[in-house]
Amino acid sequence: MLSAPLSGKSSPKTSPKSVPDLHRSAFVMDGHTHVMSRELVLKTDIGQRYADGTVDLPRAKEGGLDAMFFSVYTPENYYPGRFETKNTFRVVNLALDQIKKNNAVIELALTASDIERINKKGKMAAFLDLEGGYDLYGDLDLLRALYKLGLRSMQLTAHSTTNAFIDACNDVYTWGGINEHGKAVIREMNNLGMVINVAHASNDAILQSVAASRHPVIYSHGGFYKIVDHPRCISDEAAKAIAAKGGVIGVHFGSLFNNPKYWAWQRANNPVKVQPNPQPKTPRILSAQVTTQTIEDVDKEFARELPFTYNGTIPDEYWMHVDQLAKVIDYGVNLVGEDHIALGSDLDGGPELPREIKDISDYPQITMAMQRLGYSDQRIKKILGLNWLRVIRQVTEGK
Repeated sequence: MLSAPLSGKSSPKTSPKSVPDLHRSAFVMDGHTHVMSRELVLKTDIGQRYADGTVDLPRAKEGGLDAMFFSVYTPENYYPGRFETKNTFRVVNLALDQIKKNNAVIELALTASDIERINKKGKMAAFLDLEGGYDLYGDLDLLRALYKLGLRSMQLTAHSTTNAFIDACNDVYTWGGINEHGKAVIREMNNLGMVINVAHASNDAILQSVAASRHPVIYSHGGFYKIVDHPRCISDEAAKAIAAKGGVIGVHFGSLFNNPKYWAWQRANNPVKVQPNPQPKTPRILSAQVTTQTIEDVDKEFARELPFTYNGTIPDEYWMHVDQLAKVIDYGVNLVGEDHIALGSDLDGGPELPREIKDISDYPQITMAMQRLGYSDQRIKKILGLNWLRVIRQVTEGK
């Protein structure tokens, strides 16, 4: 545990030349950082500096982060045995415990006003976001219970898996987008004041979710399909729909979604699935249940995947630089406007990071890349975090 609050926007190890004054003064929020998977199965502490991975609290402070979507994760490993609900509740509880343990550095935020109050103390704010299936059937009572625990944002799909109410972008399509229960989940999230996250959803599912929601929705992390035609990237149509409703698109930091040269090189290993026609009537994940494993068995398998960092070798000609990432940001700004683009790094979620970014402490590199584009200070501040803050305020406070 860190013994005392870290003051300022950079540590003594960070040269003033490497952190622009703009970055120091700006509100900086990441829309998608993976936390708690390592802590859950490896029994580590996010308050300690890790020798590997890309996210911990000391390095986040060095990178100038003021707030993070604390993305607690229930991956596909837990679905076949139907352990998704148990895992979700224990990982949310763990996140709360870790935040409390590191209270000198970070606090839980339920609203935008909370984030601002926490920042005034010189601390980071954690805004809980669930990635993965909290319950593959979308039980509304479980959703309400998670809200009472402090969850304020949730991805509708079960990560990359189609569940009982919404199609994932790279799984078998079942519902043609969302079904009536999907609309009920969205309605309940609207009533509670929870941020609806449509990352990993199919194009039709995104469009229908935006239409069904009374509030703005977010796409927390991804690229643009016109730049890289990977199924996880958002279409111009869907991005415009999100923006028209007041929502925000978070730009992912990985080469796979942002670098056409890298995607062309990797495409043979990432075949685009052709969806079957006619569509199955039951989501694939619900057609059978594995009963031969305990959740402890799944934990042991999952532990072998951690940390989620890219360990391959990328030839120089395919390795993305941060300026390419800035060009993707610029594409989004030109497409939907500067009020609707933000950052959703997916750090510790496995992205092939730009050459200039080794971990979250290198966040100022993004600011410098946007400055090289000639962006105004106000535009950069919106993209660094003010756009996330606005959406959170609209959804959680009705303002």
